[in-house]
This record gives sequence, structure tokens and C-alpha cells, in this order.
Amino acid sequence: MVIPMRKPILAISTLLIAAPAVAQPVAPQLPPVLTDPASAQRLTGVLDAITDAVLGVRVGEVRAAIDGREATPQERAMTVRDMARRDDPDFDRHLQGKLAAVGPTIQQSAQAVNRALPVVMHSLDDAQRSIERAVANLPDPTYPRR
Repeated sequence: MVIPMRKPILAISTLLIAAPAVAQPVAPQLPPVLTDPASAQRLTGVLDAITDAVLGVRVGEVRAAIDGREATPQERAMTVRDMARRDDPDFDRHLQGKLAAVGPTIQQSAQAVNRALPVVMHSLDDAQRSIERAVANLPDPTYPRR
């Protein structure tokens, strides 16, 4: 019984051709948790809660103290949100719009970083090699002078 040699030779040659592709280092990327859309949405929720807490801080008494006077009952209830609304009557709507854009902005930024990361890492490797060459060419300070 003769075993056809064509299949084993074809299989071995295919493996040899594919070996360089397999040996290529994996391009550096951000961890999946930073590029996951769900993570961006969770971060948006956290940012919304923090923003709400900061906007709820009462600042009227501090403002009155800076002016060197006692705060009125109305000033004691004044918050950061109240002060922001004075300058922008649509403050709450504008803020919600900005917070809604945070998630997609984070996702786009993470994708941009992932695209740029291999180039940045290559440049850093080049810089490291250049520095190593420059340091290798420095004169030895312990070498005796003539």
C-alpha cells in the first residue's frame, strides 16, 4: 500500500508558510475593559452621580463669608447648581447633553488610542535604541587621561 505523499507535503509546506505570520508579535492594545461600550456607559453613570453631588454642594454661606457678612436664609440654601443656572438658564439641559456625549467620546478615544498604540510603541522602541547607542558611545569617565 502506497501512501500518497502529496497531502503531508502540502500540510507541512502550509505550516511553514504560515509560521512567520504566527510568529509576529501581537500589536499592543488597551485592555478590553477600557474599550468595552458597557464600561463607557458605567463610567458615564458614575460621572453623572459625581456631577450631581458636586452641583448639590451649598456654597452660599462661603460666598457671604468672602464678602465679609452673614449669609441670608436664601444664600444658605444656594448650591453650585443655582450659581451655574444664574449664568446659563439652560444649564441643566446643556449639562445633560454634555454628559450624554461622554460615553461615545470615551469609546472613540479608546479606539483612536488602540489604532495609534502600535506606532507609538514602535517610536518608543526606536527612541530607546537611539538612547542606548548614544550612551554606549559616551567616553568612560574612569578611563585614565593622558
